[in-house]
Amino acid sequence: MKAHSAASRIRAVLLKEVIQMRRDRLTFAMIIGIPILQLVLFGYAINTDPKNLPTGVVMADPGPVARSIVAGMQTSGYFLIERGHSEAEARAGLTAGTLAFVVTVPAGFHSDLVRGQNPEIIVEADASDPTASANAIAALPEIVNRAIAASTQGPMSAAGAGAVRPEIIVHRHYNPERITAYNIVPGLIGTILTMTATLMTALALTREIERGTMENLLAMPLRPIEIMVGKIVPYIGLGFLQVGVILIAAYLLFQVPMEGSLTLLLSAVLLFIAANVTLGYTFSTLARSQLQAMQMTFFFFLPSILLSGFMFPFRGMPVWAQAIGQVLPLTHFLRAVRGVMLKGNDVLQTLPHLWPVTLFLLVIGTIALMRFRRTLD
Repeated sequence: MKAHSAASRIRAVLLKEVIQMRRDRLTFAMIIGIPILQLVLFGYAINTDPKNLPTGVVMADPGPVARSIVAGMQTSGYFLIERGHSEAEARAGLTAGTLAFVVTVPAGFHSDLVRGQNPEIIVEADASDPTASANAIAALPEIVNRAIAASTQGPMSAAGAGAVRPEIIVHRHYNPERITAYNIVPGLIGTILTMTATLMTALALTREIERGTMENLLAMPLRPIEIMVGKIVPYIGLGFLQVGVILIAAYLLFQVPMEGSLTLLLSAVLLFIAANVTLGYTFSTLARSQLQAMQMTFFFFLPSILLSGFMFPFRGMPVWAQAIGQVLPLTHFLRAVRGVMLKGNDVLQTLPHLWPVTLFLLVIGTIALMRFRRTLD
């Protein structure tokens, strides 16, 4: 009788929990959605061998062999050749991040090859992310050798040009020693802020609801935007405190360079923190509990670190994954912070990475205000 009574009580509790899970549809959706999201991102979007890297070509000697080498680079799949660049334009593209490589065929390349001398091909690479360019650089010697073997037939082969192998001189800019910390540590500013700023703010409003203090807040003569600003500004200050700790550690422990303006960097940080705390505030207007707010934050954080270019090369992802990544503020902030710290980018070079974050902030802020008005109703 006692055993039967205990089983009945356990069954009653079990049924209660099942009913509660069915009512909490958001949590149930997260439980199903997060594994699916991880499978899709890791299975389809992640690629450590990026192809079609934008490559500017400066052709000072447009001979047949040089054209064959450029065609071989295009055919290899690693390089997406963009012709028509002057030397200054190609270098500017490398600094701005629109080009991953600049290949220069110097004057006299063809004549040196015919005379049996070893001509040079100069390859300049954006090494701020060493893993993005490593495989393409490693494939270059074989690409060049095959192109020369295919183009030095007949008279040129008899002249001995086919036995000559050009010397490929690689200049790795912005991180010539390929130190991983130079790429990772600036990126940590964005990833840490994405997680902590969004989560802390997401818990702010839900905490008020769970503690029963929301009624006191609503009783005050405050407009929705005033409540939102009052809620998010303290977390912006906490975000700057975290950035200060990271920058000091980056300088003292990892010797990460600061080539650009610290003021410009902090301005970008302010905009990025504002976008994340506003997103967290939006989550808090959607969630019914702190647990749901944490789940929403994690659901946003996972694609942010995987599709932004922080852990894996951005250009290695398929087109659909890059399209999703372009929506995420972390993607653009990483380009901005690495550009300022490693490349010394100025305001004009940084602005193209900041306006998408500004647009994200405005859209999310509008949604947050609309959601909060519905809460008031």
